[in-house]
Amino acid sequence: MSAFMDLVQKRRSIRDYRPDPVPREMIESCVEAVRFAPSASDTRGWRFFVVEGDVKDRLVKEAMGGVVVPNRFAAGAPVIVALAMKLNVVTHRLGAGIKRIDYHLLDAGIAGEHFILRAAELGLGTCWIGWFDKKKAKRILDIPSDWDVPALITVGFPAEEPKSKDRPLASEICTFRNGK
Repeated sequence: MSAFMDLVQKRRSIRDYRPDPVPREMIESCVEAVRFAPSASDTRGWRFFVVEGDVKDRLVKEAMGGVVVPNRFAAGAPVIVALAMKLNVVTHRLGAGIKRIDYHLLDAGIAGEHFILRAAELGLGTCWIGWFDKKKAKRILDIPSDWDVPALITVGFPAEEPKSKDRPLASEICTFRNGK
């Protein structure tokens, strides 16, 4: 098996972290991987806000709390990364207006996956979180109003080795169409 396939097969969403701090060089290496992510019209309209310490604690308490999905586990992650996307990029506006496709969300997903895969390669655990209060997160992190925050990513060293999960077979998720 290739190194890449081994990496994608071992990556898991981690919700239990060791308290060890994450060296800045490791986060920078994850962001370095993002530099090579493709984006609509090569706009690269993303920014990553690395949140630690008291600001992270405030983000968890005020923007990630809640009755329905409280995401309490995020408090145990040494780092939370807010993935922000600039909303007024022309390609994104045109795509949303003409094609009804939110290109900024596609770009965020690709960039976030580059970050997450590099983190896994470095032995870090991550969990992509989409359920949080965006307005509060943007206020706490001082992110401008013309930016969206589609995801928060917890980052840290897993408390234990992630267990493998059953996944569907490729034949269960792929259909080939061949015209004649």
